[in-house]
Amino acid sequence: MRIGFDAKRLFNNFTGLGNYSRFLMKALLAHHPGHHYTLYSPKVKDHPYTHEFRTDPKLLVRTPPRWVKGSGFGSFWRSVNLGNIAFREGMDIFHGLSNELPVSKPNGLKTVVTAHDLIFIRYPGLYKKIDVNIYKKKITHACKTADKIIAISNQTAKDLQHYLKVPEERITVIYQGCHEIFHEKASAAQIGQVREKYKLPERFVLTVGTLEPRKNALLLLKAIARTKEKTPVVLVGKATSYQKQLEQVVHEENLQDRVHFIHKVDFNDLPKIYQAAKIFVYPSRFEGFGIPIVEAIASGVPVIAAKGSCLEEAGGPASLYIDPDADKELAASIDRLVNDEAACRKMADASRAHIKPFGPKPFADKLMEVYKEVMG
Repeated sequence: MRIGFDAKRLFNNFTGLGNYSRFLMKALLAHHPGHHYTLYSPKVKDHPYTHEFRTDPKLLVRTPPRWVKGSGFGSFWRSVNLGNIAFREGMDIFHGLSNELPVSKPNGLKTVVTAHDLIFIRYPGLYKKIDVNIYKKKITHACKTADKIIAISNQTAKDLQHYLKVPEERITVIYQGCHEIFHEKASAAQIGQVREKYKLPERFVLTVGTLEPRKNALLLLKAIARTKEKTPVVLVGKATSYQKQLEQVVHEENLQDRVHFIHKVDFNDLPKIYQAAKIFVYPSRFEGFGIPIVEAIASGVPVIAAKGSCLEEAGGPASLYIDPDADKELAASIDRLVNDEAACRKMADASRAHIKPFGPKPFADKLMEVYKEVMG
């Protein structure tokens, strides 16, 4: 098969959607190399994360003609005409990797779209009104025209059925794994170097994710203030205006010596930070899936996460789950685990078994089943 991909996020986004695109391409290249893969992107950033895709001889990378790049028509090239372009270049399938497909869909071109989440419909107040309208228009079009829709979780599949009235039979759920670097065991010396580099406490609770209201780090700080063990917490993530609320709680609860904000982390250091942590807490109110949970489990760290969305799908039955407003419950869970090495190890080992089906081979095999299905 000849399969084209909307690779804008792969080449230009270095967090969630980009990570999904890169995980997908690496999995297909490793486990189904006998097909022809073409990556379409309006621009290609020269970045360490994109190097292997820019240089792999098994991949064809296509960008717009130079006059398009400089004319402001790059968005038209991708969002409107890319289906026609892919079909003219012999693609059997075009896969939109981030909630959207081009407007054009010639007869004979099969299309697949990955739907990550509908948070902008569930919680429109978290976004600018114009962005909500654009995102909704794009995913509505994609779901109407796609031959198959891949949802990254059962929660997303349910939301597609509820909000966009997509028939269940048109959706396939395929869980995503995390980068292989999180499965690599770091040495004590390596962890020590990272601990020194980022001034990490000896024993701490970790959370990873953009510091924004939906991620609910406020709950974690309130819980930390209640813990009997006075456990420190490390928050890794990009700062937003929400951090002012977090800093206010730090001041009110006199947590200055126990709360550590880290806004920039080298990607190669992140697995070692996970491995240095005692517990990983992910109190987010809503996610499409929750990849940081999978990263923590791969790193051998027990997880406490919030109920109410899809986080149970990512964390599995061996993780602990709390109400996203229950700071007392979270504090009690942290206190219970922080000194119980046997319980932590039991949770971590059982959770690793849960994420095994999220690995690159099962992921790639399920993708290939979808491609074969749409080709008939």
